[in-house]
Amino acid sequence: MKKSKKGYLLLLPALFIIITTVVYPVIRTFFFSLQNYNLTEPYNIKWIGLKNYEKVLKSPDFYAALKNSLIILLLTVIIAFVCSVIVGLILNEKLRLSPILTAIAIIPWALPPLVNGIIWKFIFYPGYGLMNKILINLHLIEKPVLWTVNLKTTLFVVSVVVAWRVVPFCAILILSTLKNIPDDLYEAALVDGASKAQQFREITLPMLLPSMAIVLIQITMAAINVFDEVVTITGYKLEAATLLIYNYMHTFSYLNFGYGSAITYIIMILSGIIGYFYIKDAN
Repeated sequence: MKKSKKGYLLLLPALFIIITTVVYPVIRTFFFSLQNYNLTEPYNIKWIGLKNYEKVLKSPDFYAALKNSLIILLLTVIIAFVCSVIVGLILNEKLRLSPILTAIAIIPWALPPLVNGIIWKFIFYPGYGLMNKILINLHLIEKPVLWTVNLKTTLFVVSVVVAWRVVPFCAILILSTLKNIPDDLYEAALVDGASKAQQFREITLPMLLPSMAIVLIQITMAAINVFDEVVTITGYKLEAATLLIYNYMHTFSYLNFGYGSAITYIIMILSGIIGYFYIKDAN
């Protein structure tokens, strides 16, 4: 009994941190979302129920930001998922340079998102960017592409940057699963005359499915919560805003905490729904 009490006492500091940094802010944000809480009018705070949610769901700017976020999500999932599997398979090959390549692959994930965004901003810079120089030298384009001016190309660039950041971590997850697949399965398949493609389809792919579900969740959360990359590449432009940028602008630029809190909860609900279906499919 004394040992169990001691265990609970040891948990108290962690519990206190969780309550003060997670539970309380979540509850407080919900109450903000039910209020007309604008710091430009501190004496006009009042309860308005679900009117903030109604206002958000009737706003064309919200749906424009949602559309941008969904496009980035779709492009990022496609690019990052395919690249993660390919990189994981390459790193799993028994090469002398495999340990070095694994260490190099971690670098994009280890760099802060802000730094990644700045690096890629210079790569896609219209005037002297590396991407335009490569494409011009390969005679694929005649004049520089304004990557961050057009909305479609801007969303593509952001998707590439987010994918670049999450691919290393996801590739390592896939690599760890590949390392745990018994060699006996491949040896037995080889004896039965199975080709490389058949081995991948019948052995590798089924064993990778649980890890792939986790990878998809990681990529999705990174794409939905993209903020730093968008800010460094496009700034706070409303036409290129994602849900988080739209939320930030209303909460901290316009100081409308009530409206911003409602946006926060809508983003939480959307993220929860997407995560639920991923986990359900994985199970």
